[in-house]
Amino acid sequence: MYKVLVAEAISDTGLKALYDHPKFKVDKLPGLSPEELKNIIGDYDALIVRSATQVTEEILDNAGQMRVVARAGVGVDNIDVAAATKNGIIVINAPGANTISAAELTMAMMLSLARSIPHAHASTSVGKWERGSFKGVEMYGKTLGVVGMGKIGTEVTTRAKSFGMKILGYDPYLTEDRAGQLGITKASLDEIANEADFITIHTPLIKETRGIINDEFFAKTKQDVRIVNCARGGIIDEAALVRALQSGQVAGAALDVFETEPSTNHELLGHPNVVVTPHLGASTVEAQEKVAHEVSEEIIDIFETDSIRHAVNMPKISGETHKKLQPFITLGEQMGMLAIQLLNEAPDKVEINYYGELAKENTDLLTRTMIKGILSHHLGDSVNLINSLHLLKDQGVSSNVAKNPVSKGFASYVELTLYKGDTKSSIGATVLNGYGARIVKMNDYRVDVRPDNLLYIRHHDIPGMIGRVGSTLGDFDINIGTMQVGRADVGGDAIMILTLDKKVEQNVIEALTELNGLAGAQFLELTN
Repeated sequence: MYKVLVAEAISDTGLKALYDHPKFKVDKLPGLSPEELKNIIGDYDALIVRSATQVTEEILDNAGQMRVVARAGVGVDNIDVAAATKNGIIVINAPGANTISAAELTMAMMLSLARSIPHAHASTSVGKWERGSFKGVEMYGKTLGVVGMGKIGTEVTTRAKSFGMKILGYDPYLTEDRAGQLGITKASLDEIANEADFITIHTPLIKETRGIINDEFFAKTKQDVRIVNCARGGIIDEAALVRALQSGQVAGAALDVFETEPSTNHELLGHPNVVVTPHLGASTVEAQEKVAHEVSEEIIDIFETDSIRHAVNMPKISGETHKKLQPFITLGEQMGMLAIQLLNEAPDKVEINYYGELAKENTDLLTRTMIKGILSHHLGDSVNLINSLHLLKDQGVSSNVAKNPVSKGFASYVELTLYKGDTKSSIGATVLNGYGARIVKMNDYRVDVRPDNLLYIRHHDIPGMIGRVGSTLGDFDINIGTMQVGRADVGGDAIMILTLDKKVEQNVIEALTELNGLAGAQFLELTN
């Protein structure tokens, strides 16, 4: 008999699979204090929470027989995932259960914005009759820009098409074929800004998307554009949005999420052309039942069949396998991060080749870490070691893994190549005794550099280039730590790879690209 503790007010309908299962005993005890939870947690095999219960390291250290902590929702901010992993506890969530609720809320917000429904209600409910004050616009025939074509963005697209809207979709992984299947037009962010009457946001909040809807974006939009965000706060620069509302460039905004929550941005909250709700994306009866049902079914699968679908941390592996792979684990994710930045767009094919001693091992975990590094660039922390291969397939990216026990000059060597049509990027790496992880190949050039934040420069092999690059960096008070150079032929194409004492900003990149003979410069950043 497995004992499951439900520590919050979670839907009994959603928990029915656990209640009815003869091998599971469910205790529902919402409202426990941290001390009370710590004192009883050792008696349970699984814990289910929502967002209120803080599952801390202290609590997890007392969970002696626990195998699973489940969040009946999307995020796991209230669970110490590192402590769970340390204690061999799987952490799962329900990432897709709120898709329909979030899509429907988006449509409701869009309609409310188009017809000024909240403001008209507020006026009419106090006895006013101001028909002339609430003239709206039709959605029929308008162009909707969907920024982020994942599950929720796709569901919004389906619903918006039924309103007779023309859809422009932006997503790094959206292909022309996929856009054609959906009956929409693949577009860039600039094209959405230039052409859309309504814009709705459905991307994760990552470094590349934080503040992506900003003053520069609003300057490109149509006059009187309307914008909706039911995804994540921080994607829209709220100060820039207020300025665009005040100038009239943006006719209205509907927001369910904010940079800080609860929001205290009264200038935004109180604007007459803004519709706001308190993060209600998953707040439906059905969504709450779905998340409870999803985690209940997965808990049963984990205990009965060892099947794991939505773990957000690394499952336990044997000590022997872990020891052999451990030196390559962090390196693998770093290779993915570097390769996707070198490619500078979403790939359509991933190729991984293992050589030497590494080729004789079960490298599935290492493959997953590389895929995680690749996908995290665009999908953020929604990618983990468990779902990385599934998400790669979801994005329509093909993959191939090959093994060859023949040495490539190192005892163990791995090469990762990303393709986008005829364009490719490649990273080769190894772990050297006494020296640690090393990048030994970048694209077609042999190098020897420690994985780090790197300045990658493509240039022509002409005299004085190294000096000009060093002088330009010095002008910006940037000190060079190490430098690697490589060339194809004398006087031909060449590269420089530099480690620096501080981050390179865009103005430095622009100054470098103005140098005679320099073909391109990229700052490759490792976030781990």
